[in-house]
Amino acid sequence: MKLIAVISARGGSKGIINKNIKLLNGRPLISYAINNAKSIGMFDEIVVTSDSEEILSIASGCGVSVLNRTPELSGDNITLDPVVHDALVRSEEKNSTKYDVVVTLQPTSPLLSPVTLKSAVQKFIEDKAHDTYISACNRPHLAWTGDGDSKFVPAYKERLNRQKLPPYYMETGGFLISRRENVTERSRLGTAISVYPISESEAVDIDNMNDWILCEAALSKKKIVFRADAFKELGMGHVYRASTLYQSMLEHDSVVVLNKAYPMGISMIEKTGLRYRVIETDEDFFALLNEMKPDIAVIDCLNTAKEYIVKLKEIVPRVVVFEDEGEGSHCADVVINALYEKNTHEPNRYYGVKYCCLRDEFFIRTPKPFSQEVKNIFVSFGGSDPSDITGKVYRIACSLIEKYPNLTFDFVVGLGFRDERRGELVSIPGKINIVYNTPRISEYMVKADMAVTSGGGTIFEVCSLGVPGIVLTQNLREITHKFAQIHNGFINLGLGSETDTDTIKSTIEWLMNAPGIRKEMRGLMLSTNLRNGTKTVKNIILGDYYEHGY
Repeated sequence: MKLIAVISARGGSKGIINKNIKLLNGRPLISYAINNAKSIGMFDEIVVTSDSEEILSIASGCGVSVLNRTPELSGDNITLDPVVHDALVRSEEKNSTKYDVVVTLQPTSPLLSPVTLKSAVQKFIEDKAHDTYISACNRPHLAWTGDGDSKFVPAYKERLNRQKLPPYYMETGGFLISRRENVTERSRLGTAISVYPISESEAVDIDNMNDWILCEAALSKKKIVFRADAFKELGMGHVYRASTLYQSMLEHDSVVVLNKAYPMGISMIEKTGLRYRVIETDEDFFALLNEMKPDIAVIDCLNTAKEYIVKLKEIVPRVVVFEDEGEGSHCADVVINALYEKNTHEPNRYYGVKYCCLRDEFFIRTPKPFSQEVKNIFVSFGGSDPSDITGKVYRIACSLIEKYPNLTFDFVVGLGFRDERRGELVSIPGKINIVYNTPRISEYMVKADMAVTSGGGTIFEVCSLGVPGIVLTQNLREITHKFAQIHNGFINLGLGSETDTDTIKSTIEWLMNAPGIRKEMRGLMLSTNLRNGTKTVKNIILGDYYEHGY
C-alpha cells in the first residue's frame, strides 16, 4: 500500500501576513506539518504545493518534494480539493506510480502531534468500513442557529450541562485521510466518513493572531519538576512554595515530586489538585527525571550534596535550588534565597526579600486600618512547631485575656502539630480560637493587630499585611534570617525554646500598649514591596530574568 502526504501552503494570507513562513517558536510554521509527515515514517511521498517560491524553498530544504502551483489554483476562492487532486496527479505522473491513501495536512495545525497522526493513519489503513477520516475535536455547546437577522432557534434538543450534551465534533484542519478513488477535483470525501477525535490541545487551527499567540505559548512551554517535602522538623514552607510557583506557571507542564516517607507534604499537595508523583529514594527521582526529561528541576530540599546536584545536572539542563546552604548549591545553575541577605557578585545567585514567593491569597487581601487598641493577636509557628512554642504562647494568652477583656487570640496550627499536644490547646469561646490546618491563613492574619510567629516564611506573609510582629525562632537556622528585624517591623526575641515566658509576655504587653511603635512598625512593613517576588522568581526559574530588568 502506497501513501502520499500533500501539504498545501499559499503565499498570501489575509489574517497573518506571510503566515506559512512566519517563525513560530523559532521555526517556520510550515515546518511543523512537514516534520510531522516525515517523523511518522509511513509516507512514500511527501509533497508541498504552493504558489510561493519562498515556501517551496523552505520545503525543499526540509527534504520533501515541491510543486509550483499554477495561477488557476492560487486564487482566493480556490478550495483545497482541486489543489490536492492536482498535486496527487502530478506526483503520480512524476513517480510513475499510483497511491492508495492520500493524507492532506495543513500547515495551520502546528500542535498536532506525530503520535496522533501516525495513530490515525494506522487505524485508517486497518479500517475497511470507511473511505475518509477527518480530524475533529469534540466541543459540545449550547448553540443557536438562525437567519442572521431576527429569528434564532436552538440547535439542541434539551438544555443540559456541557458534560451531558451529545457529541459535537468540529473539524480541526489537522488532517484529512482518503482513499485514492475518492480524491477528485471536486471532493476528497467518500461515502463512508468517520471523524478521528483529537484532543483540544492539538486542535488549534491558526486563523488569526489569537490562535498564533496560543500556539506560540503551547510550543514554548517547558517541563518543570518541583522537588519538595514537608514533615514536622522541616515544616510546610517548602511544599507551599512549590505549590505557589507551580500555580504561577500553569502555562508550562509541571509536576511536584515528594517522598513517600513524608505523607504530610503529599496530603497537602493532594488538596491543591496539582499534578504530583511520589518517590521513595533519590534513585527513584533520577529514574523519574530520565523518564520525564524535564527542562528545569527546582529543588527545595535544603543542604544538598555536591554529588546529588552533579547527577541532576547530567539529566536536567537547568537546576534551580532554594535556601540551599549545602555543597550542592555551588553546582546548581541558580540559587534563590529570600530569607538570607548576602552580598555576592556571583551570577545567578539571588538573595534577599525581593525573591520571596507570597501565595495568591495574600494578593487579594487589603491591610486593615491601623487600630490604637490591640483587639486581636494572630499566633502561628508553622506547620509542625517541633519546639512547642505554640503551647508556651497559649499559656501566656490564657493569662492575658483575664487582664484585657477586649483581647482575643487566633492560634493557627498546621498539619504537623502532634496529636498528643492538640488536647492542650482548647478554644475559649469569644477569647481564644484554635484553628487547625486552615487553607486560608490570610483570613486570620488580616484581622490581627499584632502577630507572634516563628522566623520562617510566615514573616513575609504578616509583613505583606502590615501586622507588627514578635518573632520567636524555631531553630538556629531561623536565627540567621535577617529579615525578621526591627528595621522591617519585627521584634525578634531569638530562639523561642530558650526565651522565658516572662520575657515573651512582657514584650507582648509592652507592644500592645505602645500604639506609636506599632504604627511605625506597620509603616516599615508596608513600605516593603513583596508583591513582585513570585513573578520575579518565576522568571528566574525560566531563565527570563536579568538583575537590571526584564
